[in-house]
Amino acid sequence: MNKDIVAIKINGNISDLAQHSEKDGELISINSEDGVKILRHSLAHIMATALQKIDPDIKFAIGPAIDNGFYYDFQSSKEFSTDDLKKIEEIMRDIIRQKLKFTRSEVSREKAIELFKNKNQPYKVEILENIDAETVSLYQDGDFLDLCRGPHLPSTEYIPTDCFKLNKVAGAYWRGDSNRPMLQRIYGVAFANKKELNAYCKMIEEAQMRDHRKLGVELELFHVDEVAPGNVFWLPKGQVLYDTLQKYIAGVMQKYGYKLVKTPQLLNKSLWETSGHWEKFKENMFIVDEEETTMAIKPMNCPGHIICYKTGAVKSYRDLPLRYGEFGLCHRNESSGSLHGIMRLRAFTQDDGHIFCTPDQIISETINFCKMLKEIYSKFGFNDVSVKFSDRPSKRVGSDEIWDLAEKSLKDAATQAGLKYVLNSGEGAFYGPKLEFVLKDCIGRDWQCGTLQVDFNLPERFDIHYTTADGEKKHPVMLHRAVLGSMERFIGILIENFNGKLPFWVSPVQFAIVTVSDDCTEYSNNIENRLTENGFRTVSDTSNDTLPYKIRKYSKQKVPCILTIGKTEVENNTLSLRELGNTRNETLSVEELINRFNNK
Repeated sequence: MNKDIVAIKINGNISDLAQHSEKDGELISINSEDGVKILRHSLAHIMATALQKIDPDIKFAIGPAIDNGFYYDFQSSKEFSTDDLKKIEEIMRDIIRQKLKFTRSEVSREKAIELFKNKNQPYKVEILENIDAETVSLYQDGDFLDLCRGPHLPSTEYIPTDCFKLNKVAGAYWRGDSNRPMLQRIYGVAFANKKELNAYCKMIEEAQMRDHRKLGVELELFHVDEVAPGNVFWLPKGQVLYDTLQKYIAGVMQKYGYKLVKTPQLLNKSLWETSGHWEKFKENMFIVDEEETTMAIKPMNCPGHIICYKTGAVKSYRDLPLRYGEFGLCHRNESSGSLHGIMRLRAFTQDDGHIFCTPDQIISETINFCKMLKEIYSKFGFNDVSVKFSDRPSKRVGSDEIWDLAEKSLKDAATQAGLKYVLNSGEGAFYGPKLEFVLKDCIGRDWQCGTLQVDFNLPERFDIHYTTADGEKKHPVMLHRAVLGSMERFIGILIENFNGKLPFWVSPVQFAIVTVSDDCTEYSNNIENRLTENGFRTVSDTSNDTLPYKIRKYSKQKVPCILTIGKTEVENNTLSLRELGNTRNETLSVEELINRFNNK
């Protein structure tokens, strides 16, 4: 038995090894992406098997594999806590050592309903009663029977006993319905081997130390409050950071030919009906009824940019490509449980842009966008960027013919732009396919930030045109694009990536001047004025606090440069520079300081 091979792929579908001959298709290794997903799914079943041993009357809901691990939702008279996780892990390891097979069977839907009714599993029965299938598949390991599509590992013998860890207990409503009793959920993480698990756990520990919510408070950047859930109170330093970032992005956009616009927050329902958002996105929108008019706060900027395009004379092919950019404040009614610091909000600002172009300009505009994206990411040291191609979702607008054209156009453009991408099936926007740009931070985490979407649908739905060289009217293609995604989230990523030690050029405070005694105050003020006049963000601390206290204070606030001024510096017309992370001081004149840091 080769424990490295865990499943088989035939015509793109992954199946259990027991269902086919190994010669029938592509063999799946446990070390592959697909193999690890199967391992995680199998561990969800093993965890359920362990929970059933603890509480024989437990009622199971669902237990899927997820990124980095798995979970299972269940209802139990016993309330589990993090203190129980070690015990559950040990029971799981005992089950794994028994070398139990994952046995698949197919039965009629009616028989499965009867089976799970007899086992008093109401959530499984409810699932079965709401699916349209004559037969369903079941999996059994030991005493645990589950409704499941599979595939699974051949047996528990394939699972290393040290490749997983249970890490969280939470609550979850069945199908998101808060009117029903809350279920319990236990999460686990799992990888192909112990080495990868340990590396992940170490990364999580590092991530917790870098948590932007903690650092944002310590650095006095922002505040999140229950009085405005999903919104941000930007404090003075945070607003400087925000403005500096926005000014930089605006400059780059204009360099690449974007015209900046500003569109309204509140727009009539009819606009959202035309765009398709009312049908496909209404549950995520904030709606305002004003007398006999229904309005919605914009969840995205696309329709507003179409209105800008329609304004004025009919556009000619000579006007295209037309690139609009906006720092558009959007509101989306995200669930309270999904909110997370400034990473996941209900009110956020997109570095949004829309390009109206002809079909034969899609490739050149994609190349131009990728060049701009690379320039911005590299400015922050993000040079490891991967790409996903997200094709049509089940919930979409437009005909299959339009989607075929849009997907082919975007794939051709990505190829011409030299992008290597992986398929992210079914994750496109409801109006068009998209490229998703994923950057990797310094501790190995992936962050999906940039997007580029090809849209043939909205120009047709809004009936916007351009005039061709032959005088014919045609719908333009609309490219939706963003580099950061949202200003707030990207700032959160920066804080965590740099552990609060932001690059000099974007730091809210760049120089902190600290004095040894009152005799240095006048000289300190002169230095502060010189630096401020040269565009540097500077604070001067001439308080009576001790010098070590002042240095600790600004080091903790992660100010990039601390300038110490004492009697010697005043007499010699110099200053003492200590850069963050460096234990040595350097003596130089203010002119030398300005010249050095102007380059930064």
